[in-house]
Amino acid sequence: MKLQIADDDLASCVSCGLCLPHCPTFRVTGEERYSPRGRIEAMRQVHLGGEPIDASFVDMMDTCVQCRGCETACPSGVSFGRLMEGTRETLVREARYQPWWRRLGYAALGVKPLVLGGSTALALLQRTRLVPSARFGLPERLPIRRPKLTASGRDVWLFTGCVMDAWQRDVHVAVARLVEATGAGVALPGGGGACCGALHTHAGLVDDARRLARRVIDSLPGDAPILVDSAGCGAQLKDYGHLLGTADAEAFSARVRDVHEWLAERVDALPPPIDSHALGGSARRRVAVQDPCHLRHVQRVHLPVRTVLAPYADLVELDDEGLCCGAGGAYSVLHPEMAGAIRERKVASVGRSGAQVVASANPGCQLHLSASGLTSLHPATLVAEACGLADAPGPVTAAPAARAALAGPGRGAGRLAVWAGRRLRPRRAGRG
Repeated sequence: MKLQIADDDLASCVSCGLCLPHCPTFRVTGEERYSPRGRIEAMRQVHLGGEPIDASFVDMMDTCVQCRGCETACPSGVSFGRLMEGTRETLVREARYQPWWRRLGYAALGVKPLVLGGSTALALLQRTRLVPSARFGLPERLPIRRPKLTASGRDVWLFTGCVMDAWQRDVHVAVARLVEATGAGVALPGGGGACCGALHTHAGLVDDARRLARRVIDSLPGDAPILVDSAGCGAQLKDYGHLLGTADAEAFSARVRDVHEWLAERVDALPPPIDSHALGGSARRRVAVQDPCHLRHVQRVHLPVRTVLAPYADLVELDDEGLCCGAGGAYSVLHPEMAGAIRERKVASVGRSGAQVVASANPGCQLHLSASGLTSLHPATLVAEACGLADAPGPVTAAPAARAALAGPGRGAGRLAVWAGRRLRPRRAGRG
């Protein structure tokens, strides 16, 4: 049977094995069949050798976290992500890979009122102890009420997504405050842009992913930058050109930036850290940076996170060379034992670092790590707290002098001095 993959991609792997130490499932099991090299060999046997798709083959493909750490380690530049996505697309069409209940769950992600209402219902059931959060991979305490997110301009778009907006809207609010503090106004997408389709692509539901991609593109018109504060969503939006294969999708993807990419270029425009000792607080936090796989290995823009965090925390690098934490989108729900074993290595690395907090720029990673007992926060949350924007009552705007400095030829220079004399003031709430 032919898989939905390119022969050239399959042939590019020379079976050198340099990917093996970077594969989380191989590190946990030690089995070749759970390594990129083993999975590619199985693809060859089916695609080129005519072997049937059996339960063993499905298991090998389904247990891949799709972290794509193997891609950054590969000297031949094998596009393993493309191979896995195409293989799973074939499994969906030929082997009933996704049962009805999974398809129903994925379909619900594209209906924003259903996601928000369902999340609130789960939160209420949590309070009555009718839903075992740990069993279903839920956060320990889902929010019943969410902070209001209000548009403040049209300089940049902020993509809000589906589950993250329901469970972690406070992160969106923190991001909006930081962006506004640089002098930029934030626009919010319409309801059509509820879900990016990343989980659908990972699950092989490519037709559904394309449908959602078109809706997202329609919800974010114009040419303003599109900022994303979820590494997985950002990787998906940047890949719309490949997913849809159209010129407008390519143009759309070119506008997408991880929020830390955008903020790193304007870090001098952010307010300085508040004096925590003067306010009766503790010293700067010791923060370990956990790189989400789709930020480090797919987008390859993990360094700006450090640029944005450095003025506000004492950063610590982990000694695990950026290995996956095991979250993998829906992976930790579908494969809890494997995900837990992968996470144990990350938790041990954090323990050796002596860090008080783990910063992770992806909601799935953050929640997965928090479930282990670690204190894990989004970098934007840490920065907003450190510079006193976390409790701002509404959209904020820089003082006129700061806005002039941002617009003038001296971008990137002297902004901290501008902020030293600047006063945040609430902006009248608008429609959002």
